[in-house]
Amino acid sequence: MANSYDVVVIGAGPAGYVAAIRCAQLGLSTACVEEWINQMGEPALGGTCLNVGCIPSKTLLESSEHVHRLHDVFPNHGISVKGLKVDIKQMQARKDDIVGQLTGGIAALFKANGVVWVKGRGRLLANKQVEVTDHNGKTDTLQAGDIILATGSRPVELDAARTDGDMIVDSTGGLNFTEVPKRLGIIGAGVIGLELGSVWKRLGSEVVMLEAVDQFLAPVDEQVSKEALRQFKKQGLDIRLGARVTGTSKGGKLVTVNYKDKDGDHAIRVDKLMVCVGRRPCTDNLAALEADLLLDERGFVHVDHQCRTNLPGVYAVGDVVGGPMLAHKGSEEGIMVAEIIAGEHGAMNYDTIPWVIYTNPEIAWVGKTEQALKTEGIDYRVGSFPFAANGRAKAMDGAVGMVKLMADARTDAILGAHIIGPMASELIQELVLAMEFGASSEDLARTIHGHPTLYEAVHEAALAVEGMAIHKINK
Repeated sequence: MANSYDVVVIGAGPAGYVAAIRCAQLGLSTACVEEWINQMGEPALGGTCLNVGCIPSKTLLESSEHVHRLHDVFPNHGISVKGLKVDIKQMQARKDDIVGQLTGGIAALFKANGVVWVKGRGRLLANKQVEVTDHNGKTDTLQAGDIILATGSRPVELDAARTDGDMIVDSTGGLNFTEVPKRLGIIGAGVIGLELGSVWKRLGSEVVMLEAVDQFLAPVDEQVSKEALRQFKKQGLDIRLGARVTGTSKGGKLVTVNYKDKDGDHAIRVDKLMVCVGRRPCTDNLAALEADLLLDERGFVHVDHQCRTNLPGVYAVGDVVGGPMLAHKGSEEGIMVAEIIAGEHGAMNYDTIPWVIYTNPEIAWVGKTEQALKTEGIDYRVGSFPFAANGRAKAMDGAVGMVKLMADARTDAILGAHIIGPMASELIQELVLAMEFGASSEDLARTIHGHPTLYEAVHEAALAVEGMAIHKINK
């Protein structure tokens, strides 16, 4: 194996592996260093997202959604199923098989594009060198023209609830239960907690979620977050806001969780406890002291708007640089940096990054929230449309939620779009594209949308900005 490359990437999650492939496509000799070992004890590519994050969680969400529909939706269609059984072992096997297919696919892409996969832990040294320590403790040194740091993030640990991999687990453990917990406690009611809580609630668990802050889904548009809370509580998720966990203890087969809210001290007992209180960057021992890599006070790598670190020829992308911890954000940063290294014009628009929560109903948004526009003193107009008035949503038993648009009062440019409802993760992409190309709400309103489709709700929301929605009573 050659020890000198045009580019060395440390980390093979969505940011790192995409950066490596794009570098190779642009004619740069590229190596990607990755230390991940999967549940089978084998080296694997894909990082957190493919192995214990985005893909396995969405796989279980899909499986559990089928169970929910069989129980609660099919009877409304005149379809009854008797003797329904849920095989958690098979469900988990399917999840693991999909993960294996996708991580294996990255290895095939590396081979096809000429990316060298260096198995082991990478550490940045001075003078554009990378030290690699393999799983047997053997070290080697790679020399690079440029280096991309893409080591991702890991779950934040909570002193009041230390994980043990069995009764108290993090999000990874919450993906791998071998049976449905009778009662599941979750610390944190953010994206990860809600998605995994939805999985196990649909499969029969009683789920109690303890969220330290008083506001539910603070980054989300307030109107959407209020509707989301109403829908999740209606589904049976016990979401307790302003509940700060103060301690935990294990006794027998139960975990006692102590927490404090505005009414005082409380305790609950659960079979399993999942800690989902955020993620932190994987920058521990990422760089040797003499490399002089600059980190901020929270441990994130300090970068400029083009992901350049304080070191010439060293870049950082994805979760290690802060901002939205989203796989697609990291991937686009990886592409941008690869193109900059190759001498091309690499850029990305941070104002049009879509966000998605894959619950039911799904939640998705892009751009500014209404509360942000008010805080910034921007004059805007709002258009919204409920899925309750959309024929396709009714036909698929998804007539909950809405599409909401905000447009600049002077220019009519779309400033933000927010969706809660069926297939929000797919519908938001039209609005991302519209904002990327500077479309106005009128542009969207004058675009023909097929009938009957969920996209008609987007069309009607755009019409509603001017008070011209056809299938909504305009006031």
